[in-house]
Amino acid sequence: QVQLVESGGGVVQAGGSLRLSCQASGSTFSINLMGWYRQAPGKQRELVATIFSGSITNYADSVKGRFTISRDNAESTVYLQMNSLKPEDTAVYFCNAQKWGIDYWGQGTQVTVSS
Repeated sequence: QVQLVESGGGVVQAGGSLRLSCQASGSTFSINLMGWYRQAPGKQRELVATIFSGSITNYADSVKGRFTISRDNAESTVYLQMNSLKPEDTAVYFCNAQKWGIDYWGQGTQVTVSS
């Protein structure tokens, strides 16, 4: 079992920055893929960014150049640095980890960007 706890959400003005953190605990060995997803009200959950084996990254087109995902393997933590935030980035952000074909999710953290 893997437990994920997100932190770092909040309210920020457009153009501002936030850094999300996701701490993994439990059976974290062999977690190769971690990522961030988000879900806005009335919309489906969508991929924001993923990081594979600690270095191979993938981003949604809507966040490329503004968001950066990184991972601290020693601390079993994944981060999402969000810059130049826009009102359309407002959503609940969820941390995800995949291990042996099983998806694990955090409880989510709210990010609100005011215009």
